[in-house]
Amino acid sequence: MSTRVKTYLNNQTHPAPLAVFRIGFGVMMLLSILRFWWNGWIETLYILPKFHFSYYGFEWIKPIGDYTYLIFAVCGISAFLVAIGLKYRIAIIAFFLSFTYIELMDKSAYLNHYYFISVLSFLMIFLPANAYFSVDNLLKKKTYTAIPKWTIDSIKLLVGVVYIYAGFAKINSDWLFKAMPLKIWLPSKYDLPFIGNSFMQQEWFHYAMSWSGMIYDLIIPFLLITKRTRWFAFGLVVFFHVFTRVLFPIGMFPYIMIVTTLIFFDADFHLRILNVFRKLLKPFRVYSENLKTQIYHCKKQKLVLPIITLFFVFQITFPFRYLLYPNELFWTEEGFRFSWRVMLMEKMGNTAFKIVDSETGHGFLVDNSDFLTSFQEKQMSFQPDFILEYAHYLGDHFKSQGHKNVQVFAESYVALNGRLSQPYIDTRIDLYKEKESFRSKNWILPFHDEIKGF
Repeated sequence: MSTRVKTYLNNQTHPAPLAVFRIGFGVMMLLSILRFWWNGWIETLYILPKFHFSYYGFEWIKPIGDYTYLIFAVCGISAFLVAIGLKYRIAIIAFFLSFTYIELMDKSAYLNHYYFISVLSFLMIFLPANAYFSVDNLLKKKTYTAIPKWTIDSIKLLVGVVYIYAGFAKINSDWLFKAMPLKIWLPSKYDLPFIGNSFMQQEWFHYAMSWSGMIYDLIIPFLLITKRTRWFAFGLVVFFHVFTRVLFPIGMFPYIMIVTTLIFFDADFHLRILNVFRKLLKPFRVYSENLKTQIYHCKKQKLVLPIITLFFVFQITFPFRYLLYPNELFWTEEGFRFSWRVMLMEKMGNTAFKIVDSETGHGFLVDNSDFLTSFQEKQMSFQPDFILEYAHYLGDHFKSQGHKNVQVFAESYVALNGRLSQPYIDTRIDLYKEKESFRSKNWILPFHDEIKGF
């Protein structure tokens, strides 16, 4: 290990930024869980459906009926414990496991920011986020005045990776030279005050939004890391995420990103925030002045650093797995998920299934609404791994009903980013015989166009 790296790893900094981040993260996650519960989405997405789409290799993760509420309760309670810094290590592990389990229960609910929360909470397991301004400090009667600088920088690096990869993903011909899919989405916002009937209908505005979104993602980490431009950058972050929240129904994600970017500010800024909390807690007679002060030293740094290094190697390389597949990424979606490709496609499909007796040739069409919710059917209609998994579910179902020599064929048409719909699945292929794997799916028909870019 070089001297420069050793020097960096030995650098210490005040723990206030990590404490504020812990509080903000815990509060945002608690509000997210309460919001999910309040809106009835637990029942709608996880309890009522007869069938759940699963991730390859995680088919064993399923909702557990009414006990699914218990998983959400564990997630919400652990988020609260993270926020106050009580039994932090146990709490953040419990949050990571419960939240990731929720994320993996049904693939149709996939969102990039759910994945971001999972990887961020995994990273937080190895960070001393309870070293300062936590209930753990009060219970142990000690607090820490310094922590390794890399613990805070690791969060900054992860945020930077998310933004920069999202920016690179926007460098494609559909986004920059066709303003797709914003040209489809923005005109529907005609009811917005002041700008709905003017800007949202203008083609120049669609292009301006596309280009500015790409530029914003690519430069914002560098503006945040530079002290001279930090406040300007944070203003951009607030404006960008509030504006996107007004335009699109993306839940808590804008607020989560706003709170997360506070980590880029210096310790003095976070100490002022914590002083506000201290004043709010004064009536509860929470005293921390008599705590013993220490400098935090990571006891298992030789174990933790290799884990975090591998974590970032994975985060940096995994999004490029799409290069291993020969076909158009947006069409086949092979390597699309978990790569920070945010809101790049407007994809619609219509997929019908036919069950056939291979010996007699007789068959019948399936009514998808007998097995899927309308939301699940919409997601399934244009995503090939969904189509394959559902085909196997149908094959197993009708086989169990006594049907012989079952074959499952699909007729599918998909439209991508304003193009006319095209045939999507080879109608000659018995999908019941096809197996899910990391190999390219040769039963997806070719895309009759080209999208250039990353």
